[in-house]
Amino acid sequence: MTLRLDKQPGALDVAFGGQPLLRYVYQPDDPQLESPRPYLYPLHTLGGDPVSVFRPHDHVWHRGIAFSLPNVGPANFWGGVTYTRAQGYVQLPNNGSQRHHVFTRLDAQADAVGVTERLYWLTEPGETWFREQRRLGVTVAAEHGAWTLTFGTELTNVSDREIVIGSPTTEGRDNAGYGGLFWRGPRSFTGGRVYCSDREGGDELMGVRAPWMGFTGRHDGHGRWSTLVFVDAEDNPGHPVQWFVRSEPFACLCPAPFFATEVPIAPGATLSLRYAVVIADGDPGLTGAADLAALGHAALKAPEDD
Repeated sequence: MTLRLDKQPGALDVAFGGQPLLRYVYQPDDPQLESPRPYLYPLHTLGGDPVSVFRPHDHVWHRGIAFSLPNVGPANFWGGVTYTRAQGYVQLPNNGSQRHHVFTRLDAQADAVGVTERLYWLTEPGETWFREQRRLGVTVAAEHGAWTLTFGTELTNVSDREIVIGSPTTEGRDNAGYGGLFWRGPRSFTGGRVYCSDREGGDELMGVRAPWMGFTGRHDGHGRWSTLVFVDAEDNPGHPVQWFVRSEPFACLCPAPFFATEVPIAPGATLSLRYAVVIADGDPGLTGAADLAALGHAALKAPEDD
């Protein structure tokens, strides 16, 4: 069996042996209030089980997996309300968007898919603040019942001012450091298991620093389990990253480089981040989750082509 990449109007589809793995929507038609940005949805395991959700009613701006930032200077590239130290959560006219510009690479081999994309980040008033080069990669480890998504971003400040990236926690809300490559899981994953380095837990792992973190949830209907393991690249600033994770009241996971510390980006400066997401059928337990993390580390060490 081989990987296949198909370009659709506004989206890319990746499948393995006829089984859809992901859709990357690079030209969304979302309302401005939800900070339109590219996203990965749906996502499936090799066995065909869905492991993401789109526009859940409690947070309609959540999108499968998306690179989303809630506190970027005075702007919001997350969607919905903004948390500020002075007012708490409030809806402001500040919902920016990420605009696809061009694909400079669309490469599909039997054993690997590689995508390089250029994007621009615009504020709600229409100012361009960032130019981004984004890389996506897909490889399959069928012997492990898993496949790996790699995500890399080079975010360059093209404005004439310093832009500070933070989170609701840097604005004063405790344990709300979300922002980054954010995953929202299916409703049935609520109450699932969180794996982290040498321990298993749940919501108490919010904010810990670790090189990887995994989430295992159970599906309605047939009752099978699926697992996602996120890996923080060793050369990322601040590695090992802090993690934003919830098992209750819903399943979500995010390596959060701006969790508790603001990161200023000077005019002309570039912030680079890389992650791997390993998606597997079943519940591998803590030891097996570590093995999946090793697959992610290996994918991050593989050479990248432009």
